[in-house]
Amino acid sequence: MATVRQRSGVTAADNSYNASSIEILEGLEPVRKRPGMYIGSTDSRGLHHLVQEVVDNSIDEAMAGVCDRILIVIHNDGSVSVDDNGRGIPVEPHQKSPKQSTLEIVMTKLHAGGKFGGDGYKQGSSGLHGVGVSAVNALSQYCRVEVKRGGKLHMQEYQRGIPVAPVRVIGIGDGTGTKTAGAALPRDGLPQPRPHHQAGG
Repeated sequence: MATVRQRSGVTAADNSYNASSIEILEGLEPVRKRPGMYIGSTDSRGLHHLVQEVVDNSIDEAMAGVCDRILIVIHNDGSVSVDDNGRGIPVEPHQKSPKQSTLEIVMTKLHAGGKFGGDGYKQGSSGLHGVGVSAVNALSQYCRVEVKRGGKLHMQEYQRGIPVAPVRVIGIGDGTGTKTAGAALPRDGLPQPRPHHQAGG
């Protein structure tokens, strides 16, 4: 999914406005360039929004009747983990991208999720509906996802939204579920909103 936006500083009367004035932002780059468009702000409210997006995925599993436990832990190093006993994010290759695990697609592609139709969810929570967890990953210094499915424990790690290695099996999975753990990027590592100046100020 690519996001197209007009470069700043181009006016309607600017004759130099042409194809080179249009930027195409690939993958999760739009989230890192304009985080406020996805999480509202880059202050503490934005940090809370990141956590809420992951929690909302677990709540969706509970609303679907397939999850009755959600464990949220704030660790001493400031990272947060959310662990549920839902169905677990699918890990098999996706039919539209057979060389990629579905887990990796969910974590690294905008608008990839089970809330756009089909039988994934009949109703959903208040999250960003397919944008949320990938936006969280894009704005995380580090993220690790563990998925229990099919008797196996699968895992993938990411640095600033980029997979460190392919999804791999690291052990036996008792039951099903998803555990997401990560630490947000420091605020000074994100683009900050420009101050608004009132007329006459």
